[in-house]
Formats: sequence, structure tokens, C-alpha cells
Amino acid sequence: MSFRVRRSSLILPVNVPRFIEKAHTRGADAIVLDLEDSVPPAEKAGARALVKEAIPLVARGGAEVAVRINNDPALISDDIEASVWPGLSSLSIPKVESAAELERLGAQIERLERARGIPAGHVKLSVAIETPRGLLACETIATASPRIVTMGLGPEDYCLSLGVEPSADGIELLYGVSRVVTVCKATGIQPVGLLGSIAGFRDLAAFEGAATRARHLGCQGAGCIHPEQVVILNRVSSPDPERVQYARRAVEVFEEGLRQGTASVNLDGKMVDVPVYRRAQIILERAQAIAELERTKAEALARSR
Repeated sequence: MSFRVRRSSLILPVNVPRFIEKAHTRGADAIVLDLEDSVPPAEKAGARALVKEAIPLVARGGAEVAVRINNDPALISDDIEASVWPGLSSLSIPKVESAAELERLGAQIERLERARGIPAGHVKLSVAIETPRGLLACETIATASPRIVTMGLGPEDYCLSLGVEPSADGIELLYGVSRVVTVCKATGIQPVGLLGSIAGFRDLAAFEGAATRARHLGCQGAGCIHPEQVVILNRVSSPDPERVQYARRAVEVFEEGLRQGTASVNLDGKMVDVPVYRRAQIILERAQAIAELERTKAEALARSR
């Protein structure tokens, strides 16, 4: 199994220079240059003009670089035109409600890849489901484009669309996150998200709870808006070292059992059979992918100094 590790996606407004300058030091797996909610309407055109130069600046720490565009007919085409440049890993598409939306923008991305010397299919898509209409269509959305690599439920806008306030335990998001995770697992897309709000960046305990609950449902990362949240997401979305150690032992004893003619063995009083063995392999594969990513980021950061 091949893992795309994106435990933390740090979202920051592209028109705030001090955020851009420090982004590569924050340790995020992805930096998301925002043209959407954090940029006022009067400043969107000016922010759009900053994207091309910001991409290599925020990439200096080895993170993937994404741009969150406005899913607005009056803005989306210009946003894509301003964003698809060498160095861009993906576009983050908010408020997706149909497969047709992704099919339309895919043609524009393909044209820009050809014109700007970017390998065909290189620019991926991260999809945010933020309305009940989008949630009902998420199965067809997930298969709309081979470019889609992550999909998640946007907690703030989804709560708004439901007409509810975000709660302490995120119960109002349970169905939505579970549905998105199920669709992602069936279609080979990485599920991301929180079971709780992203907005309370000073309440780190609450944020960690939201990230942990989402992880228990199958999410493998989330977006965030503050560097301290990056630290939490990287930890919560990584296998615990004790689990990695147990997984390694489980793989060893199971494979020894196979050599001796059995597919069910005992480890510390617990049965290790085929599903447990496969789960242990996945844990080890993810731990290795994370370790490789951390080495890449550390080397890139060292070169940037």
C-alpha cells in the first residue's frame, strides 16, 4: 500500500507576508495558501497576484503546497489561473456539491499544466464537503476525477448549513464525517477532518479532542489555522510508538507462525490472525512513510537556512 502522508495542512492567508515568510518553519505536511475565507472580498484580486511567488517560499521546509480557491463562478477561473504553477502540489476546492464542478475545473488545470511545463496530472485536488447537498453527492464527487487525493467535511460551514452551533464534542458532525470516511475508504482517497471546530485555536485541548475523535473514525489528518495545531495533528495522526513496536512484533510472530503451518498465533495473550497481521503491516507502512517525510522536511529546512 502506498501512503500519501498529509497529517497537517496549515491554512494561511496568502496576503499576509509574515505568515508566508515563516510558513516553511512550522513543520506542517502541507501549506495551504488561502484565497478563500481568510481574504476579504476587496483584497482577493491582489491576493491572487501573490500566489506564484509565494509557492516556492512556503515550500522551503519540504511541505506540499496547496492553494485554497474560491468556489464561486465569478472567482474560480481566475483563482485557478493564478495558482497552477510549477511547485504547486494541489488545489483545495471548498464547498463542492457535484461531480460536474470538478470535471469542469479539471479541463482548465490540464490546459495550464501543458502551457506551464507541469507534468500531466501532477496537480491534485483536495475536496471539502461543506453542505448537505455535497454530502449526499460525495460518492459521485469522489470518483469525478483521478486527481482527488483527500476529501473531508468542513466543520464550520457544514454547521452553518445545518443551522447549528459547533458543539464541544462535535456530535453534529458524526454522521457527515463517518459518511465521508466510508466513501474515501471505498475509493482510495485519504479522509481528512475533525470531529469538532477548527476555529478555537487557543483551546488546544479541545482541538486535540476533535482531532482524536476524527482519527478514531478513520481520518488521517486535518486542516488547521495555527502552528500549535500543526504539532497536535502531526502527533495525533501518527501511529503511537508503542503501537508501532507491537505491530512489528505482531508481524514477526505471525510470519513465523505461517512458516510453522498456522495462521493464528498468540502474542501477549492476544490472538494475531490475518486481519490483525494486515493491520500491523499498515501501521508499519504508515510509520515508515511518516519517518521518510520527516527526514525530507528536515533536510529541506536545513538547506533553507
